Amino acid sequence: MGSLAGKVAIVTGASRGIGAAAAAALANEGATVMLTARDGRLAADVARSIVEAGGKTSSRACDVSDYKAVEALVAETEGRFGRVDILINNAGVIEPIATVADSDPAVWARNIEINLTGAYHPIRALLPRMIAAGGGTIVNLSSGAAMRPLEGWGAYCTAKAGLAMLTRAVALENQANGIRIFGFQPGTTDTDMQVTIRASGINVISKIPRENLTPVKLPAAAIVYLCTPAADDLNGQEFGLREEAFFKRLNLGN
Repeated sequence: MGSLAGKVAIVTGASRGIGAAAAAALANEGATVMLTARDGRLAADVARSIVEAGGKTSSRACDVSDYKAVEALVAETEGRFGRVDILINNAGVIEPIATVADSDPAVWARNIEINLTGAYHPIRALLPRMIAAGGGTIVNLSSGAAMRPLEGWGAYCTAKAGLAMLTRAVALENQANGIRIFGFQPGTTDTDMQVTIRASGINVISKIPRENLTPVKLPAAAIVYLCTPAADDLNGQEFGLREEAFFKRLNLGN
């Protein structure tokens, strides 16, 4: 029996990349997983592959910037599988890659809507339910960009900095409510977002060769670890996969 047997998880941005890998890893450890993404067809394809591998999962299209859509997602998940124990806030976009002076205000605001407000919405929808049930786990996919500015990434850095503060706020307000929340920085991972970043040619991240990027299986394994009691001492913290002490805890053998 897997370490997450009997648990129910929602993974946002689960149609590809870290989200898809995390959903598969959670299911492999026994969790029942609801995958969601704006592209419901791609999310359904990932869900199908997980079921074929023996996992229990379903999918639903959802734009996390729409609170009513998020509420409907939570209601459907609870109706099908029972109360939600785990939220993986992974949905995110990098665009616009542009200096603040040259950025499109509408695209800039959309970045904040998805990367920050789109993480708040699932937390807001689930937190009262988790508190009433005696606890739950939230993993916010953060970034080193939350801690330092990068040229052309003004919107992304701002959104991730806000997300880091949201993690701290939720942790502070729920010290006695059994809520475990983490700001997890996966590092430069081999995803479609990195394809866009490399194509931009802007800032040092775009210069990293693909062969030097982290494979998605590593942050997926870290996310599973954070959903277990072994990570209790990290509650409320912001940390990264590249931190040696944390990486050693995963015991991945590489």
